[in-house]
Amino acid sequence: MKQSWFFLWRFAGVILILLLCFIFSFFFLLELRRVSARKAHVEVLNYKADCGVFLMVGGGELKQGLSLLSQKKVRKLIISGVNSKEDLEYFLLQKSFYKELKSENIILEVVSKNTYESAQQTKDLAQELQCKNLMLITSHLHIYRAHQVFLNFFPEDYLVLTLAVKPRSARFSPESYVIETLKSLYYSLWAY
Repeated sequence: MKQSWFFLWRFAGVILILLLCFIFSFFFLLELRRVSARKAHVEVLNYKADCGVFLMVGGGELKQGLSLLSQKKVRKLIISGVNSKEDLEYFLLQKSFYKELKSENIILEVVSKNTYESAQQTKDLAQELQCKNLMLITSHLHIYRAHQVFLNFFPEDYLVLTLAVKPRSARFSPESYVIETLKSLYYSLWAY
């Protein structure tokens, strides 16, 4: 009799584990679809914004953010997540190609270490700069999560546009998609 109960409990445990794996896989694939859907997304070809925010943590090409500023598609450009000497050197190298840019129109945000902190810091900076709308600029892999986090920080009627840009490297690896999807699932639990 004890053996049959033990077998029954063990069988129930295996079924529970399989059910949990199925549920996790379902939500993972759903989130992967959301993350991947923004690959070719460019919402703002002809739109001008008060402020643009380029997320260094997203791994996109900074020159595309600076190009928007030089084309006057954004009035001010916040470069968020400039945390290391390499990021600063990379920024200065890119800026040298855009000599017409005025330093007072570029704000380096050096406090944030992740997407959540970038949204926090950007909200304060956007208020100081009196930005009525915002263009969020980051890589296509990072744009979904970043947009969801930023929408959580700004009021509902505040316009947060997105611009998915090319990554610094030629393309993202499958592992990058898995990691970004796991991060997005984690952030969805508490940040959006």
